[in-house]
Amino acid sequence: MAALVRPREGRMIGGVCAALAQRFGTSAGTMRVIFLVSCLLPGPQFLVYLALWVLLPSEKSPAATAW
Repeated sequence: MAALVRPREGRMIGGVCAALAQRFGTSAGTMRVIFLVSCLLPGPQFLVYLALWVLLPSEKSPAATAW
């Protein structure tokens, strides 16, 4: 299982939806729509997004992995 990291490519705001889309094998657009629809329901979705943005590491650049 691959580590959950925010990718450098395909980000819109923080890359959280792009990371979750890679993890679950869907497109980033689909994951963004799911997140937006879930925000219509009661719950802490926005706070979870912010927490994942802070907690998920960003993908390393190719130059950084060459070392």
